Amino acid sequence: MQKAPTRKELSHARIVDVASRAIRRTGYHGVGVADIMKEAGLTHGGFYAHFASRDAMLVEAMQHAGQSNLASLARGMTHRLRKGGSRLRALVETYLNDAHIDRTEDGCIVAALASEMTREDDAVREEARRRIAAMVALVQSTLPEDADLAQAQLVTATMVGALQMARALGGKAGRSILAQTRQALIERHDPGIPH
Repeated sequence: MQKAPTRKELSHARIVDVASRAIRRTGYHGVGVADIMKEAGLTHGGFYAHFASRDAMLVEAMQHAGQSNLASLARGMTHRLRKGGSRLRALVETYLNDAHIDRTEDGCIVAALASEMTREDDAVREEARRRIAAMVALVQSTLPEDADLAQAQLVTATMVGALQMARALGGKAGRSILAQTRQALIERHDPGIPH
């Protein structure tokens, strides 16, 4: 029988969840400890009972966001696979979905923070690298067996960049970027589509 989480564990999880949404919504520098604690319904003074530093919180928030992203992609892929088609097509259509343009708060952590990652401290940058590696691994798992890491990185970069551009443009122009990228990736990399 699994032990029920303690009050401190529940509070910690709430802080991490709030922070994971906040960093995707406002970026690393838009995340203040006081604001996170307030949004989590806790006092600012209790922060250090949970984290050694703001960076430690950011690392956990990125881990949480990354796990949440992968789970969401897996659900979307499963739904699309039931309709037929390849795993790559299911991933591309899930990730480059028009609804993802406006879903920054619960969307891809890599797309939300890629441009900021190089300006962060080592621990945050290392976690960012792990998030990118996890995304590349997911993409590689959908490609044909003979696809190498470089090909998976190229597809990942294309998907992330397209989502960033679509978010920047918004509206019809953003949706057009996603549609063009979906079509190009599927035509180029889907083993079920004749080239």
